[in-house]
This record gives sequence, C-alpha cells and structure tokens, in this order.
Amino acid sequence: MTEASHTDPRRALKIGEKIQLTDPKGRMHTIVLAPGELFHTHKGLIEHDAIIGRTEGIIVSNTGGIDFQVFRPRYEDFVLSMPRGAAVVYPKDSGLIVTLGDIFPGAVVVEAGVGSGALSMALLRAVGPTGRLHSFELREEFATIAAGNIADFFDGRPDNWSVTVGDLSEELPQAYEPGTVDRVVLDMLTPWNTLDAVSGALAPGGVVIAYVATVPQLSRFVEALRATECFSEPQSMEAMVRGWHVDGLAVRPDHRMIAHTGFLVIARRMAPGVAPLEKKKRPQGAPASSEDVDAWTKPEVTNEAVGARVAQGKKLRRVMREAGKRLDHDVSTPESDTQGSKEDQ
Repeated sequence: MTEASHTDPRRALKIGEKIQLTDPKGRMHTIVLAPGELFHTHKGLIEHDAIIGRTEGIIVSNTGGIDFQVFRPRYEDFVLSMPRGAAVVYPKDSGLIVTLGDIFPGAVVVEAGVGSGALSMALLRAVGPTGRLHSFELREEFATIAAGNIADFFDGRPDNWSVTVGDLSEELPQAYEPGTVDRVVLDMLTPWNTLDAVSGALAPGGVVIAYVATVPQLSRFVEALRATECFSEPQSMEAMVRGWHVDGLAVRPDHRMIAHTGFLVIARRMAPGVAPLEKKKRPQGAPASSEDVDAWTKPEVTNEAVGARVAQGKKLRRVMREAGKRLDHDVSTPESDTQGSKEDQ
C-alpha cells in the first residue's frame, strides 16, 4: 500500500475485513469475513455471506432471531482485541501521546519499544502518508507480532513504516544524522539509558515523550532528563478515564473506570549549547541519603518488577501466528521486517 490510512468507512464490507457484531446487551464479537463461513453463538448462527458486500450500520439476525449491529472496529476496538505479545498502550494514553507530543502530518518520528504495535498505529495515522515512523524493538518476536497487527489494521504494511530489531541507543545514531528527527516516543523499561542517542538525533525544539509504568521509573527518567541539560523542564502526568451511566434522570458515574495505566513524561530539545532555564524550587529539607538513593535507583528494572505482562512460550508463538492472519483471505502477506537506514528518512 502507499498510504497509512485505515479502511475507508465508505466502502462495502469485503472478504478479509474485520467487523464487530454487537448484541442487544452490548456484548461485542469481532470476526473476519470469509465466504461460506458461519459465526456461532449459543443462540444461533449468522452467515458471513449475509454481511459481505453490504455497508456498516446494518442489523443482521442469527437463526435464533437475535439481532446484531454491524460496524467496522474503531481504533480502540481493534487494539483491545488484537493479538498481543506485550501489554499495549491504552487508547487514552496513545491519544495524549499524539496530542501532547504534537505528532503532526509529515513528521519524522522514532519509536522505541514497538510491543504489539498499538501505539505505532496511532503514530502512523498522525504522521500521515508524508511522514515517517521508524520503530526500534529489542525482541524479534514482538517486532513480528507488531508487523502483523499493523498490516492487519492498515490492510497491508505501510510504506512509511520501518522496524529495526536492536537497541535504540546503538542503532539510532546509525539510522539518522544529528538533528533530523522531529519526535521520539519511548515505551520501554529504561528510557533514561537512551538519552545520549535521543538528544543527538532530535532537532532543536523536538519533543521526547516517554511512557513508563511505575513511580521509580518516572523519577529516574525525569532526573536523567534534567541531568543532560539538553531538554526543557519535563512535564509529568497520568490520565484516568471514568464513564457515566445515563438513563433518563438516572445519571451517575460508572462503578468501574480505567485508572492508572502509566505515566507520561514530555520534554523539548534545547538548541545545541543552550542550557535550559533552571526551575525555581522551594527550600527543602536535608537531601536524601546515599542509602535511599541506592534503594531507589539501583534495583534492576524488569517486566516482572514493574508488573508488565509479557507473553511467553506457547502463548507467544500462538500470538505470532495470529497477528496479521486475516490478510491471508485477500491481501498479500506483509513483507518481512526491514532494517532501518539513513535512506528511510
């Protein structure tokens, strides 16, 4: 394909497309349309052929007389139902990353930690066909899963996306000349280890934004940004989303909400040789002892330590097989992962 644009909603539903069926109780089922196939529920069947060639927003009934709404999955629906090798960046956070990170059409964006590809999809839609996203991932299995999910989402692998399997700190200086990257997005365990490479690649005024899970990671990254004297004072935040129940005059907040998923840290690259303004601080008590600092910074940061769920063994191999599987119906298999280079810019 030539553009990173999601399925045109005006087109008729076709073979190989993912659709979402919603019953009267709000339960959602995601299926891939295939000729002659049947969708089974405990109260009846739905023929795929009754949907193929029609438009979104229709109602179809199963053999038991139960009605279902038919729509293409939204970005959020797709992300929360796609095969996962690692935990995904939730849409509430990817929306903030795109907006507060000022990811604009035509931007050159570098991403570290592709995971299952959820954030990559949001970044690709934001940069548009004239922009470029270059992802770096340490684990080849995750790069494979992300490539399948991204190709699945965009009906083929976007021409303006590349992925490099390797350490961002080592690979980024080889892929981009100094000052040629507009935005850097870090979704990784130890983002502070990448700051030498990131500060070199970012253009003056460029934005670095990190997504971290725990308070120690947040503290270490913010202090590391300050220590470089290459970035403006970092902003730190988290987002929580609470739905509301609305039924006539019965209006109240939902009992459940999407609370903490991660912290966002945002800073901007200063011009070379220009130190940032020092933040004015209120007088504080005695500085932390060396024992306290060691307890805060020395323990190894691992997925287990931060509570991140990562697929392993048989589950990981199953996810690798499932990612991008729907493209087998009528879209050619995505090309294998390619190594990024300076020609990618």
